[in-house]
Amino acid sequence: MYQFNRKEYEERMKWYQDARFGMFIHWGLYSIPARGEWVRSTEEMPEEEYLPFMKEFDARDYNPKQWAKEAKAAGMKYVVLTAKHHDGFCMFDSKYTDFSIANGPFANNPKKDVARYVFDAFRQKDFMIGCYFSKPDWHCEWFWNPYFATPNRRQNYKIDRHPDWWKNYQEFTYNQMDELMTNYGNFDILWLDGGWVTGEDVHLDKLLNKVRTSTQPGLISVDRTIRGRNENYQTPERSIPETQLNNPWESCITLSNDWGWVPNAPYKSPTKVIGLLAEITAKGGCLLLGVGPTPQGTIEDAVAERLHVIGDWLRANGKAIYNTRITPVYNDGNVWFTADKDGKTLYAVYALPEGENLPETIEWTGNIPTGKMKMLKGNKTVKYTSKDGKVRVTLPKGLKNEPIALQFASDK
Repeated sequence: MYQFNRKEYEERMKWYQDARFGMFIHWGLYSIPARGEWVRSTEEMPEEEYLPFMKEFDARDYNPKQWAKEAKAAGMKYVVLTAKHHDGFCMFDSKYTDFSIANGPFANNPKKDVARYVFDAFRQKDFMIGCYFSKPDWHCEWFWNPYFATPNRRQNYKIDRHPDWWKNYQEFTYNQMDELMTNYGNFDILWLDGGWVTGEDVHLDKLLNKVRTSTQPGLISVDRTIRGRNENYQTPERSIPETQLNNPWESCITLSNDWGWVPNAPYKSPTKVIGLLAEITAKGGCLLLGVGPTPQGTIEDAVAERLHVIGDWLRANGKAIYNTRITPVYNDGNVWFTADKDGKTLYAVYALPEGENLPETIEWTGNIPTGKMKMLKGNKTVKYTSKDGKVRVTLPKGLKNEPIALQFASDK
């Protein structure tokens, strides 16, 4: 029978939906060629060309406590770490393969079991913890068998002709998922990628049955892009749904143009990220922002600077984001609306377009205020008028040129 602790799961989902903002860490062997986490596939790179990158992956400046500190400064509440991406390179010391950071130049480091120390560092800062795991594995001979060519992302042989190979792959993948969920502490989220391999293919029901009744009660499962009981929330990638969704969801979006680190990346501005966060929150989702540490294991200064600006804004205006829920009228132009859980207090976030200055007035239709309206930053009361269903807010002079958040009670 499929085991599920509904009460613990629902409590975990409430925490997740309250969090709203998380860090998605892509760090792996692909950080060395620095052309994206799909480089092995997109460039049809043979095994003998990809394996030597292990000798360069020394992670000499890796400091997981610093990563957690930067995420905390950004106002993030949860983290998802890529324990293993599609290339099959493990950021944990797996007993089922030697293809891991624990067997390269980092092997003699006391923190060679990288994932363990990252998870622990973020736990110490009270983050919700998510473990990313790729169901496809381009290094495993039972998925990309060296006897055949590797033309695309899928297994490179016909399963009906080699059922023993596929069985070996199923067992290998199940064992690695179980290894993480059993030996690496408490998790809130198991974030599975590679929808062309199903949960059924890797015995996900069996795994969740086991860990939810032992080491991971209440675990949120994200078998992404595969509808059903194991996709506990949806994960649109690099995009935001056009309208509000009635089910839990999360947009995973890169801070740069790539998930893994690339040199001289064009990073999004804090203004852009805050605008994305406001829109996503108003539509009922969470933002999982992609950050790729350098091959040496550091978060670049340009990234840290942006994270700190975002965090400063959230410390002043976070009531409009954290612990909020959707409201029926949720958008008008550059203004996005959220609500307290009781629905009595509303927030209006003006998402300042990049390159523009704050206007003297902000207008919207619907969500008519009653009583005073104030800016969350500085708790300043602002003047407004409402007529024929339209609201016009006059902003104080001398404000910093950044997105603003307003709080008010509504007459609805």
